[in-house]
Amino acid sequence: MQGLFEGKYKDKTVLITGHSGFKGSWLAFWLVQMGAKVVGYSLEAPTFPNHVDLLNLNICSIKGDIRDSDKLNKTFKEHKPEIVFHLAAQPLVRYSYNNPVETYETNVIGTLKVFEACRKHNVKAIVNITSDKAYENQEWTKGYKESDPLGGYDPYSSSKGCADLLTNSYRNSYFNIQDYKKTHDTLLASCRAGNVIGGGDWAKDRLISDIMVSVSQNKKVIIRSPKATRPWQHVLEPLSGYLQIGQKLLQEKVKYAEAWNFGPSDKESITVEQVVKNVKSYWDKIDYEINNDVTQLHEANLLKLDCSKANMILKWHEVWPSKVTFEKTVNWYRKFYEDQKVVTLNDLQDYLEDAKTKGLTWTKN
Repeated sequence: MQGLFEGKYKDKTVLITGHSGFKGSWLAFWLVQMGAKVVGYSLEAPTFPNHVDLLNLNICSIKGDIRDSDKLNKTFKEHKPEIVFHLAAQPLVRYSYNNPVETYETNVIGTLKVFEACRKHNVKAIVNITSDKAYENQEWTKGYKESDPLGGYDPYSSSKGCADLLTNSYRNSYFNIQDYKKTHDTLLASCRAGNVIGGGDWAKDRLISDIMVSVSQNKKVIIRSPKATRPWQHVLEPLSGYLQIGQKLLQEKVKYAEAWNFGPSDKESITVEQVVKNVKSYWDKIDYEINNDVTQLHEANLLKLDCSKANMILKWHEVWPSKVTFEKTVNWYRKFYEDQKVVTLNDLQDYLEDAKTKGLTWTKN
């Protein structure tokens, strides 16, 4: 795997904030396979079980809060990362309604402190991960482009919009590409992705993890917003995009220091209820009922991304259709609960083989 992304990650010191989370653990695992020296900075894993502990990664794992400037700067000073993937966040919509201060402090002020640490310690490349929910959602049937207005209805979505505005400000004020190699040596990009699924996610109020936990407990899962439509993709899909952007920044290609969308094609947008029926076809133990409570908290009903920029400029494309994504995800949990096996490596290897078959540019040495 070390030749992926033109071998740019082999022996590189990579700092991941939020490595104990779902996306972060998969990213850390992939980077380790490519020979990177991974430093993880995160709070304790938010769930038990959790993916990062199951992987038993050979990385430097630091327990810390991104709001803690002293510890953050100490970590940067000691490890001198060449690239930072910033994923640490309060990631849940419903949680944000009850904990708005924590959500904004973590997602906005935490991001600010990460950027300041990067600036102080002259980090070469920063890939900031936000969300499709950063856009001002108009419930359009078309996807949102990187140039569309940012916003957010609920505290979580709004905080991600704020984090993206902050990214734009730092890119203009401190990491301006016109001043690259003159007054600074840092390139900053932001990446937005939609609903991602895959094995190893146990966060509450996420559709797939709620289903799998309910199955493990022989309970029915309660489905809210059954008609909400989302594009669904495996976690490895956006990660390949993040890694490709990171590669370009490490190669000092300034035109990639922008905002990027990474999501599936329109045909992968299906309702929550359709998702449940799909995953049930791969594990007949799944049982569910619909919650028709009209007083529940607001969440977007229709939200998808226009990824034509990544498709055209990066030649980035999705690898797995939703059918394969659901099958791989359900199989991961079945193997875990029924056989006590973690098949993360198998999934990554299968994904890489399929990506190579499709001739995707990042798979070529």
